[in-house]
Amino acid sequence: MCSTAALLWSVTARAEGAPTVDDSFELYGFAQLDYIQDFKRTDPDWQAAMRPSKVPTSAGQFGSNGSALLSVRQSTFGVKAAIPAGDRAITTQFEFDLFGVGDNAGQTTFRLRQAWGVWGPILAGQTNSLFTDGDLFPNVVDYWGPTGMAFSRNAQIRVTLRDSGGVKLAIAIERPNTDLDIGNIRELDPALGANLRPTTPLPDLTMQARLTGDWGSLQVSGLLTKLGYDTIGTPGNQPSDTKIGGGVNVGAMINAGPATVLRVGALYGRGVASYMNDGGTDLAPQTTGSVPSLVARAVPLLGITAYVDHNWTKALSSALGYSITRVWNTDFQQASAYKSGQYASTNLMWKPVRNVMMAGELLWAKRTDKGGATGDDIRTQMTFRYSFSSGNVLNRK
Repeated sequence: MCSTAALLWSVTARAEGAPTVDDSFELYGFAQLDYIQDFKRTDPDWQAAMRPSKVPTSAGQFGSNGSALLSVRQSTFGVKAAIPAGDRAITTQFEFDLFGVGDNAGQTTFRLRQAWGVWGPILAGQTNSLFTDGDLFPNVVDYWGPTGMAFSRNAQIRVTLRDSGGVKLAIAIERPNTDLDIGNIRELDPALGANLRPTTPLPDLTMQARLTGDWGSLQVSGLLTKLGYDTIGTPGNQPSDTKIGGGVNVGAMINAGPATVLRVGALYGRGVASYMNDGGTDLAPQTTGSVPSLVARAVPLLGITAYVDHNWTKALSSALGYSITRVWNTDFQQASAYKSGQYASTNLMWKPVRNVMMAGELLWAKRTDKGGATGDDIRTQMTFRYSFSSGNVLNRK
């Protein structure tokens, strides 16, 4: 078995290199229930996922320990279609789940996951960023997954330069984002702190080189981004500035045996937190000079993840691993700024028949702030998933 994220990644990857095909149309998805039992506490809006960045570092911040949740937010519905177009195929995918984020955090509501089309080498729409390596996502049932890996679905225009012989080369421009931390600026000048805004002057540039074979896969991906900020309500929107950020992500999936898969990856960059699965900030204030003044800094970040998936039998499998994100905070960020997050999990998954999966998972997460405060959370998750697919309805007689 593979995780939902890894499965969707493989569907996307195959579609990008799809040859001419007959018309096809498929409805697919699954109904899923998660029973989550927290033994400590996390942000109630994010209780349905284990995110180290949402673990409190002060006692009683979100109430007393112990919380139970039954959630259907991971339930997913999607449509895939393909039609011939000249000597190529047009392939599309539209998919959503019910996991509210952003202003809808904590709610069971529609969330767009995939919305893209591809014709030949050209893809346009929302799908996995080229800076993401979907093969690193382990076979877990937790929705969010390991903290120390890049995982972003992003609106983009992508050109696949080569996809043959186990070699894939691609380049894309993607939707930019600047996650701005104003640090202690409000304490010096409350009006300035209230009026600072992130800006996105240019789209992000991403690149990917990927090798695949019977042994597994190896991927190296890069990111170049321009981060910015300005001030509303001032002449010329000053102060304002931009900084260049970027990073490199290296990942490998290794078939270590007929029933064992290793997934290891490392990522380092500056101003790349928006592409991380969890934690960090892109841009923050830093003091500089003998007479201290403030400048913006693209914040350095390191992410590491290591997991092993093992199939005990055709019906039973497990995933075990650990992941960490480490941020080098600026000197003008607050003591409560996120410094590092750790994530570990293990599970047992049972697939008694096709399209039915049940699992039990044990998870642990820890957050450390710049000022040294820490907090951790431990939980169990029981998952019941019932999948469906119409197959190609156009081939039915």
